[in-house]
Amino acid sequence: MARNIEIKARIESVETLEPKVAKIADQGPTEILQDDTFFQCSTGRLKLRAFSEDHGELIFYKRSDQVGPKESFYVRSQTNEPASLRETLSLAYGEAGRVRKHRTLYLVDRTRVHLDKVEGLGHFLELEVVLSDSETSQAGVEVAHHLMAQLGIEPAQLIESAYVDLLAER
Repeated sequence: MARNIEIKARIESVETLEPKVAKIADQGPTEILQDDTFFQCSTGRLKLRAFSEDHGELIFYKRSDQVGPKESFYVRSQTNEPASLRETLSLAYGEAGRVRKHRTLYLVDRTRVHLDKVEGLGHFLELEVVLSDSETSQAGVEVAHHLMAQLGIEPAQLIESAYVDLLAER
């Protein structure tokens, strides 16, 4: 199973932070519209991410809900029929929530930097530091902390929950 170290932070605006990210990025920006449907799952989280009518991916992941950098284990499977797959999984497991967002993706070395405008929630930064199979999670945590410092992200901005949880709390 692939792994990364993740942080999620509430930010004032994507537009304010984007110039700082662009300055340190190796690649990007890539604009992505995402429609994530979460399904009931007792062993982690299962979501279908639709990018368009004929492109999506099913993602299973496990990570603890905690403030600050956390390790996430995940598996992704591509689909060219996201609507049909959504209906099948909804009938089989039940929906747990839906998150729609506009994501601006940058790559900084091996870190995916997401600037997200989440419908109904506001603006967020996500960092995903990709880990190799032999790498310790601490190495990724150090990268995440370094990038947080470069981008001026304070610990008080970090959130522990997934977007779907924040929407459910509203």
